[in-house]
Amino acid sequence: MAYFVTGATGFIGRHLVQLLLEREGDVHVLVRASSRDRLDALIERWGDGAATRVKPIAGDLRAPRLGLTDEQIAALRGEVEHLFHLAAIYDMTAPAEDNERLNVGGTRNAVQLAGALAAGHLHHVSSVAAAGDFKGLFREDMFDEGQALPSAYHRTKFESEQLVREQSSVPWRIYRPAIVVGHSQTGEMDKVDGPYYFFKAIQKARHALPEWVPLVGPELGYTNIVPVDFVAAAIDHIAHEPGLSFQAFHLTNPKKMRVGESLNAFAAAAHAPRLALRVDKRLTDALPKGTLSMLMKLPQVRDIRRTLLADLGIPEEVVEHIALVPQFDTRDTERALAGSGIEVPELESYAAKLWDYWERTLDPELRKDRSLARAINGRTVLITGASSGIGRATALKVAEAGGTALLVARGLDKLEALREEIEASGGTAHAYSADLSDMDAIDAVVARILDEHPAVDFLVNNAGRSIRRSVRLSEDRFHDFERTMALNYFGAIKMIMALLPHMRERGFGHVVNISSIGVQTNPPRFSAYVASKSALDAWTRVVSSEVIGDGVSFTTIHMQLVRTPMIAPTKLYDHFPTISPEQAGDLICEAICSRPKEINTRLGTAGEILHALAPKVMDQILHVAYNVFPDSAASKGEQAPAESERASVEQLALANVMKGVHW
Repeated sequence: MAYFVTGATGFIGRHLVQLLLEREGDVHVLVRASSRDRLDALIERWGDGAATRVKPIAGDLRAPRLGLTDEQIAALRGEVEHLFHLAAIYDMTAPAEDNERLNVGGTRNAVQLAGALAAGHLHHVSSVAAAGDFKGLFREDMFDEGQALPSAYHRTKFESEQLVREQSSVPWRIYRPAIVVGHSQTGEMDKVDGPYYFFKAIQKARHALPEWVPLVGPELGYTNIVPVDFVAAAIDHIAHEPGLSFQAFHLTNPKKMRVGESLNAFAAAAHAPRLALRVDKRLTDALPKGTLSMLMKLPQVRDIRRTLLADLGIPEEVVEHIALVPQFDTRDTERALAGSGIEVPELESYAAKLWDYWERTLDPELRKDRSLARAINGRTVLITGASSGIGRATALKVAEAGGTALLVARGLDKLEALREEIEASGGTAHAYSADLSDMDAIDAVVARILDEHPAVDFLVNNAGRSIRRSVRLSEDRFHDFERTMALNYFGAIKMIMALLPHMRERGFGHVVNISSIGVQTNPPRFSAYVASKSALDAWTRVVSSEVIGDGVSFTTIHMQLVRTPMIAPTKLYDHFPTISPEQAGDLICEAICSRPKEINTRLGTAGEILHALAPKVMDQILHVAYNVFPDSAASKGEQAPAESERASVEQLALANVMKGVHW
């Protein structure tokens, strides 16, 4: 007995061949010249005996009889007991002509070959897509029920199955897998498809929010997910059972599952927030017919939708087919598998393996060149507040990566020292002294920079002033608010506005604004500082929507507490958990490389959520902190012994629980 397999190097095929090799007989596999290296690697993976029992046959899915010659057919005629046809396109994003040529044409050629070989059985791997948008329970003995076929993929799966039913001259068996995911034991998967399209959204939610934050989202309907090892094992077992020809078998989960439940299973595996409230799709279905479709035809809405999907890595073609309309009967499959021990495992039992394999192997971010050198080599980065702390650390990283660092701050001596350090290391830097709280000085320094350099590609608005003083102590110090706003807000937006015409003209520019976690958490005693950063945030949110069409974009970093000279007057901070200027510089480099809208901490995002959900509770929590962390001697204009401002156990505990917040 011998086997013939098409699609042996495909995802299901490679697992099926491994099972066939546990039986007797040679396995003849159709292979294109371009896939021979992959087949050779699989033969080595399949282990002992595979090298002698796997017989590669050069062919082409698009050719009559799959491209086999008369001599090859004569040699195999009467020898092949089982011909497995798995080769096809399993991709809703593929062009319609490719679906037609490979799915329908390939199946026609496989049927011809099965007849020419006088094969004992033809096993055709179809898909639940053949059921299209059938409403209700689709039984295994159903086929042509007048169901709508909403895409080229659905249509060609239906037509391929129809060819087998009507034109095969040998006994056939048809297998309809549901949405096939990775191996339930290893997590192995070969591409991003099906539920994997949502993994990036889950990952983004995990990075943005604590796991315990409840989410609200739409309930999109039902899905059906099966691991590849179940599919391969079921095909192998059913193919060798007697008396099952001229039947179709649903390789699906007998238990229907809502899309939201499956996403929550993967979110739990990723330690990400879950959908606590899922809004039933029937609410939108109740709208007047055509309302949503008319809305989606608006150019502005289409652009928003396209941008959102692109950010999440979800192809537009699959959005309409996320949910499966039919439900699938599996009684014939269950009878055929009875006693074999082959059954669909619960998704929760292997979701973590799928997630881990995706994040280590398939995450598209892994294949992106995210290096700072790629982003800024040959480009110019203007950094304010560059003489010390975060600005200095950023300038060193930029210059090391091949960018030209334009250093701006008040102290020219420190800037020149930094410039010399950069140039001694082989980098390029230029120093410009300016008081960034003086609007005329900003105009002058920008004019000079643009006169001396052909372009400013990136602006890092890092210069800032922090004041930690309660409002009680500020009643006669209104100038605290004025000077903080002058630098943190007016100086920052003046610098942006001075460069905007230049960036618009070039069609490119990116601004990184250094904001604060305080904007999200509203810590007491920082009314002047947080207000100035909040103003910058609000201005940026408004302006970014106006200039995005000009190629100008913004990243706001809600920076946690950084150990810089700016926090030195508050002696309590000597004992608080902070990040270093170099770590802060890494965040700025990430903003330059990836250009996200915001870079936040989970704690900061949680603070925003808590304030939105329970603002009075937030006030009470912050009032506790207000009492725990008193005004410093510096804020009172006093000199106090260092011992008197050592952090207490209570203060250290709260500082570590709320790590990174300015108290």
